[in-house]
Parts: sequence; C-alpha cells; structure tokens
Amino acid sequence: MYKIFLSLCLFCSVASAHQDLEKVLDSFHQAAAEADYQRYMNLLADDAIYLGTDGGERWNKAEFSAFVKPYFSQGKGWLYRPIERHITTTEASNIVFFDELLDNENYGRCRGSGLLINTKQGWKILQYNLSIPVPNAIASDVVDSIEGYRSNKAKDIS
Repeated sequence: MYKIFLSLCLFCSVASAHQDLEKVLDSFHQAAAEADYQRYMNLLADDAIYLGTDGGERWNKAEFSAFVKPYFSQGKGWLYRPIERHITTTEASNIVFFDELLDNENYGRCRGSGLLINTKQGWKILQYNLSIPVPNAIASDVVDSIEGYRSNKAKDIS
C-alpha cells in the first residue's frame, strides 16, 4: 500500500510540474499575442537567448527586449498557436528541453524549441529558438533560394 501511495504522489508531482511548464510556454505565446511586454519579458530568464528565424537573429534578453518593445508599445503582437508540444526532462532537475510545432498566420507551420530553467521565481525560458521546418522534398530548392538571396545581397553591398 505504501508503494502505491508513493507512486501516486510521484505521478501527481510530475503531472503538476508538467502543467507548470506548459503554462509558461502557453503564457509566452499568449503574452505575445496580446502585446503584453511586461508579462512576455518576465517569462524569460535573465540570461535568456532568443534565436529568431533569420540567421542573424541571436539576441540576449536585453537585445530581444529592444526588438520587441517597439512592436508591443504599438499594440502589435504575434500569435503562434501550439499544435503539438514535447517536454523532455533531464538529469539536472532544474532544466528541461522542449519542442513545439506552431501555427502562425504569416509564417505557417513553425517550430519552437529550447530550454526552461527552474529559478527562484519559478520556471523561465532560458533559450527559445523559432524556426521554420522545411520539408525534405523541397529543401534543395529552399537552399538555392537562400543562396541566391545572399548572393544578390552581397552584390548590393559591393
């Protein structure tokens, strides 16, 4: 009986932690949709890194804040709707990995992935990487298009 009780307690604890993690990610997307700057930025750890879809978009929290603030101050946010999410625990109990498929009106199917860290203030996003998955069947066409874009951009700079 004791083992059953202990197992039930462990299951409830894991389920509760999983709900907390889901809530952080859901709140992150909801705050962005509502252009709620304070709530959005508070969900990021102090030493967070945000990786955007463009290869040049690697921001620490202060840099990402400077990018976000002009949009949100005008009431312009963005909505990424989670379609599927996976959360993976690690041996370091204060860090978890996540990946999620998202739907966005402008970019279509996207993927968010990263790390969450448990801080004194609760779970925070330590790294968020937003990407656009490319179907393998058209990957070479996409690579060619990107190479053409970079080549033209290099010509414009010269």
